[in-house]
Amino acid sequence: MQSVESLGHDNNFRCSPSSLAGFLGGLSPDDSKAFETIKLTMAYPPGAVLFFEGEPPQGVFVLSKGRVKLSLTSANGKVMILRIAKPGEILGQHAVISSVSFQATAEAVEPCQVNFVRSEDFLRFLREHPQAGLLVAKQLSASYQETCQQLKAIGLSSSAREKVARWRGFCSNGRNAEGKRRRESAQFSPLPMKRLAN
Repeated sequence: MQSVESLGHDNNFRCSPSSLAGFLGGLSPDDSKAFETIKLTMAYPPGAVLFFEGEPPQGVFVLSKGRVKLSLTSANGKVMILRIAKPGEILGQHAVISSVSFQATAEAVEPCQVNFVRSEDFLRFLREHPQAGLLVAKQLSASYQETCQQLKAIGLSSSAREKVARWRGFCSNGRNAEGKRRRESAQFSPLPMKRLAN
């Protein structure tokens, strides 16, 4: 396993411009100041695992720089890539808020800078800063909508040809949260083409 470097409570760290559209960029000045006091900034090299599927959550991970692959593993060892998380996204919030184990494995695809917040601190932060809670709810809602679109593209097709056409259309026509075309999705299809045809 790759080593992880702790940058501690790095109050001099500021988000990259690409992360400003996400959670951190949406915080009010007061909420941002409060968040700075509870985060622990970590650097992850490519291949390092932030958390494993089935592991109980210790906290959430707010991605500031880099990209993280979210994947599932079957009982026989097959890996299915769900998506690639980008700067500004919170990882693990569902598990922390719902008090359940992580539902996927998160692995750094490239060098990443991540703000880790312990579960208790994150939940207290959301209670004390309702606007931040709304940002988390919006991200959870966007994730749910994307999942529904993926399922609709695959599950509501009448033939294998239509499934493949709908899936490719979803991957090429979809847009990310910033309104930019989602080109990476086609490279990281959550289902192999053989499964799409069945």
